[in-house]
Amino acid sequence: MEAARRGFLTAGTWCADHNKLVERWPEEDMVVEILSENVEGGGSACNFGIDIRRLDPAMPVDTIGVVGDDENGEILRRQALEAGIGIAGFHVVPGGRTNFTDAYSVRSTGRRTHLFHQGTSALLSPEHFDFSASTARILHLGLPGIHAKMDGPWAGEANGWLHVLKAARRAGLQTNLELLQIAPERLRAIVEPCLGALDLLVINDFEVGAITGTVTTRQGATDVEACRAAGARVMEQGSMQTLAIHFPLGALAFERNGGVTHRPSVSVPQSEVKGANGAGDAFAAGFVYALHEGWDVGDALRLAHATAAASLRDVGTTATVESWRACLDLADRWGWRS
Repeated sequence: MEAARRGFLTAGTWCADHNKLVERWPEEDMVVEILSENVEGGGSACNFGIDIRRLDPAMPVDTIGVVGDDENGEILRRQALEAGIGIAGFHVVPGGRTNFTDAYSVRSTGRRTHLFHQGTSALLSPEHFDFSASTARILHLGLPGIHAKMDGPWAGEANGWLHVLKAARRAGLQTNLELLQIAPERLRAIVEPCLGALDLLVINDFEVGAITGTVTTRQGATDVEACRAAGARVMEQGSMQTLAIHFPLGALAFERNGGVTHRPSVSVPQSEVKGANGAGDAFAAGFVYALHEGWDVGDALRLAHATAAASLRDVGTTATVESWRACLDLADRWGWRS
């Protein structure tokens, strides 16, 4: 039965991203013009699922999430169906207001700022998860810190995330947890108990520092050696077979056999960068897809960087991710950092 498992089950955050492009981020009390805007799906469960389907339209993807019956919820359901994602696990709350984010991207720097409303995401709980009929191989779950019921204790476990991860493993799924850049102390409190219930973990330089209580970024720059040390600590604490830590200039991948691979990122022309919203989800999708398909870790990092690079070409999260071959071709044309 295990050998027959294929595909992904994404679960957790579905939100409507109200994407806005501005030339610069204003100081308080100042005004800047919105250059363009659109509304599309966002959140880890949405972005990862759509990215997987763009990388490989034949790959099965199903999802679990909670949305309202409002306009934002309809946008999310429609976008999931258009991407070929199974939405039998979508729970629609009558009269509910769907989680939404005002996602600002700065054209001059590529930096992003998110202001979100939790909405129906606050209602997500382990009761919404049923793995009995799933034939997926990997559960991609997120985002701790913005789901009120999941963030609290549940049925004797430290939190609902841990309860769901353990249930997924018992049902035969491999587990991966997507994180969010919230206050480091809060992130660590929620995630640390979950490390022993994970098969995979794909995080960024800030997040690995947060969950280990160490300094991994200094004045916006990544301390790669600090990330390497923090990654080793996470591998000691957790049960992951593979851990990936990504940052703007590259990524590190740790394996249970002790191997550590460092791969620089794609040298993306600045003129091609429209926004970084969703780039982390794209990296995770490329990396985990490659592992699902049996690629070695070095090649998985290569596809992860290529997918993230492709996603930078739009202010939204998923629109410019292409097939895995097209993403790799694009990365090779642009070239790789040294």
